[in-house]
Amino acid sequence: MIDLSNSAVIVTGASSGIGDATARRLARDGASVALAARREERLHDLKDAIEADGGTAIVVPTDVTDRAQVQALADATQEAFGSIDVLINNAGIMPLSFMKNLHEDEWERMVDVNIKGVLYAIGAVLPVMQEQGYGHVVNVSSVAGRRVFPGGAVYCGTKHFVTALSEGMRAELSPDHDIRVTSIEPGAVATELTHTITDEEIMQMFESRHGEMTPLQSEDIAASIHYAVTAPEHVNVEELLILPSDQRSA
Repeated sequence: MIDLSNSAVIVTGASSGIGDATARRLARDGASVALAARREERLHDLKDAIEADGGTAIVVPTDVTDRAQVQALADATQEAFGSIDVLINNAGIMPLSFMKNLHEDEWERMVDVNIKGVLYAIGAVLPVMQEQGYGHVVNVSSVAGRRVFPGGAVYCGTKHFVTALSEGMRAELSPDHDIRVTSIEPGAVATELTHTITDEEIMQMFESRHGEMTPLQSEDIAASIHYAVTAPEHVNVEELLILPSDQRSA
């Protein structure tokens, strides 16, 4: 297993949910963590918690839809820690809606965050990783990147993009540049992700489909990410699909 001590890790979407849990988990193993999200106060609370537990973290307020801010995040991480060893490309939103209801602003926002934001982070860290001769990019996709469901056409499209992007990146970067790439694909997780849904029909459907299910916790996904990034150097965990035991579909 890879020792994370002295590793520099960027976590986007670190202010809650999977990002928060992953930052804590990797910091406990000795990684120095750059915490990125828009909600700066939450990032400072997380930094304090990590440091109280003996870890190391910096706060870099970042809107992943702004390429300059994402580049500033990469620059700040390298300046603070001397390298960028792992990117946890986690920031994402999920304002599900039925196509007939024409939530066009939300469609665009998903493209901006879930696709462009992922690409901006990759573009910012790849030159550093290539110069180092190693690195690991973890893209947080979703079961929606494999299975399309009513109300999720646009969201699923963005996550299919992330899954396909990850596969293409691994084929290009792992053999020739020693940069590992992993796609993490969670099913239903108890996070704030559903808080962005404004379509009332979707909320009713969501409650009826998932009301009796025991969702995953953010820590479950953090454990999966930890497994991937600490695998031996000759191992590339390309894809992990993690579902609640009682989840019947996407």
